[in-house]
Amino acid sequence: MNLTNSRMAKGALFIALGVLFPQLFHLIGFGGPVFLPMHIPVLLAGLLVCPIAGLYVGLITPVLSYFLTGMPPLSPPILPIMFFELATYGLVAGILYRKLKLNIFISLVGAMISGRIIYGFVLIIMLNIFALQLPPGLTLKAAIITGMPGMLTQLIFIPILVKSLAGGLRGVKY
Repeated sequence: MNLTNSRMAKGALFIALGVLFPQLFHLIGFGGPVFLPMHIPVLLAGLLVCPIAGLYVGLITPVLSYFLTGMPPLSPPILPIMFFELATYGLVAGILYRKLKLNIFISLVGAMISGRIIYGFVLIIMLNIFALQLPPGLTLKAAIITGMPGMLTQLIFIPILVKSLAGGLRGVKY
């Protein structure tokens, strides 16, 4: 799959939104770990552009955001975890929705589960690298429970956004 100029431009837009959304959420007092605002543009890139664009948006967004805003933090090592988690979200969402033509909800849930599995693996690696000990319940809470409002918000609003934006970004009418 080629990344055409059009796909790269759309990817750049989603990267910019991925840096902007968390800042807006923090500005109005909503926490990033709860509402997961950086995840939304990454998922949209995979769903609306292509899996590879979703992958790149997921890889670039947290790194660029870190250099511009200091978030996600490098210590504790949230940035490396989000680097892999978001890349997985964008890639899997795009594969499931655009390539396998699965339902938007199945695609989102599949991407969320895949991303959280990668989150868990990278978290375990980070804990071992930095010789940190966390209670297992805290790890589960960090990976799933804290972000539940954000995941539910994504399941409600991303399908609406995909349907309304699809004609303009994909050239397809519903």
